[in-house]
Amino acid sequence: MRILGIETSCDETAAAVVEDARRVLSSVVSSQVDLHARFGGVVPEIASRAHVEALMPVVARALVEAGIDDDHVDAVGATVGPGLVGALLVGLSAAKALALVWDVPFVAVNHLEAHLYAALLEEPDLELPIVVLLVSGGHTLLVLMEGHGRYRLLGSTIDDAAGEAFDKVARYLGLGYPGGPAVDRISLEGDPTAIAFPRAILSEGYDFSFSGLKTAVVNHVRRHPEVATADVAASFQEAVVDVLVTKARRAAAEHGARGLALAGGVAANSQLRTRVLDACMADGLHPFLPSREMCTDNAAMVAAAAFWRLQSDGPSPLDTGASPGLKLATLD
Repeated sequence: MRILGIETSCDETAAAVVEDARRVLSSVVSSQVDLHARFGGVVPEIASRAHVEALMPVVARALVEAGIDDDHVDAVGATVGPGLVGALLVGLSAAKALALVWDVPFVAVNHLEAHLYAALLEEPDLELPIVVLLVSGGHTLLVLMEGHGRYRLLGSTIDDAAGEAFDKVARYLGLGYPGGPAVDRISLEGDPTAIAFPRAILSEGYDFSFSGLKTAVVNHVRRHPEVATADVAASFQEAVVDVLVTKARRAAAEHGARGLALAGGVAANSQLRTRVLDACMADGLHPFLPSREMCTDNAAMVAAAAFWRLQSDGPSPLDTGASPGLKLATLD
């Protein structure tokens, strides 16, 4: 089964063709980073208009690169949430129209669930259950993935997501946008032990909090304006990674997980990837570090999630609306 996936939840316009949730025939992503860089963050109206302009050329390229005609697409999946409502509506409307014209099923996809499938897309035989640490600009979640469509949400952020904290700290330090890669780069020049930033609720449950850490960075720089920016960035990054890895390891041990996987944009962070790999080797867990292409928003993961949703739930109604605050459906 060949599924066309469409992703427009934020500032990436993406389309991909995936076969049987295992083989990526094509994956095309059009980034809007340059459009939003001068504003220091994503502007929803600009994002929506850019999606309108880019989406159909991106879809056409995905079909060409997959080497198939539109009459060889068996279903169309699109992200319905969470995300920016205007951006979501662009991809959702296009996916419904294509499904209607091609007379194939339409499948509504949860963006968070799609990120979980990024791991299984690149390693289909990954043995479950696994703990997935999903870390992005808008979300920081610890999820126990027990099977297809079977998830337990173990913890989430109670304030800022990790990626959001990276962006805010990078903006304060004058490192530019997007903040995550900028902090990662300059941290290579700094000392991660130079400043003892706090690790909030490190030993308490599985929830996360990064708002206080962000404030601690601002206060430290104000009190010590001479401090090296690289040391601040490296120490901040080390504090974030410490909390993420510590809680993920504890979750894997306490829930009998066989592996630990990363997902989301912050999964591309070099220090986080190194620490997770080291932790898995020490704990006897199977590590899964997705390629950097699969860390960021893409449509291949959407198509993979759509395949499994189609098997379990069937086609989605064509009157399905965008859901900007959509949560991950979990077991009780």
